[in-house]
Amino acid sequence: MKIYISSDIEGVAGVVLPAHGAPGNVEYEHARRLMTEEVNAAIEGAFAGGAVEVLVNDSHGPMTNLLPDLLDPRAELIRGNIKPGAMFAGLDDSYSGVMCLGYHAAAAEHGVLAHTTSSSAFAAIRLNGMAASEAMFYGAYAGAMGVPVILLSGDDVTARTCGGLFPGAEFVQVKTALGQQAARALSPHTARKLIREAAERAVRSAGTVKPYRLSEPCDVVFDLTSVTLADICATIPASIRYAPLTVGFKANTILDAIRWMRVCSMLASHLR
Repeated sequence: MKIYISSDIEGVAGVVLPAHGAPGNVEYEHARRLMTEEVNAAIEGAFAGGAVEVLVNDSHGPMTNLLPDLLDPRAELIRGNIKPGAMFAGLDDSYSGVMCLGYHAAAAEHGVLAHTTSSSAFAAIRLNGMAASEAMFYGAYAGAMGVPVILLSGDDVTARTCGGLFPGAEFVQVKTALGQQAARALSPHTARKLIREAAERAVRSAGTVKPYRLSEPCDVVFDLTSVTLADICATIPASIRYAPLTVGFKANTILDAIRWMRVCSMLASHLR
């Protein structure tokens, strides 16, 4: 049984500040170690549950956050950005399940460091008319391949807004949001213990969890953070300008919707 792990940082126990996800400071160095240890807990649980292969994809920011020399050597690691499939790079239909570790709530939600792909680009995103998180986008991408999400971890808002997308999946709540940059968190050791146990259960029951599917073609609509950014995104020939801050695309597949999201996100970086 092959298991795929996508690891973000905002939903890790103890992570609450933008600095925790931004390379170049002491807080980040601490956070990336916490992130790596949560992934190790999931790897340990996955193998205990019967996995014979685990692939980990570093899915936050520059996607070079996980510390390779501290990672469980039984797993392989995808690092770096830009890469096909982004947060789910390397996933294919040979995997029995996906684990989303350290995930967070969508843009415009009141969760810890909540955003969708880029807080500098998107005030909100809707996918087929629904408020969209990264878990929704990438869970649907996996679902289109027939691969279920079998475990998520993050805060209570992520549990409330994303957990219901994946009936039968394990959810490990490692903190409770008190605001965008504040939380009441489990100790890292307790969080890892729960993740390890949930990962083992998730692998053992992977065959009973149904993939999350969205209808395709799909509509993706972005509320941008500035009119200038919306002006730039609206220069893309395939775009539809709905309002001064709102641009959308008709996407043939969920992967195309993800690609448009990433294009608009990268365009935002040129306004900084």
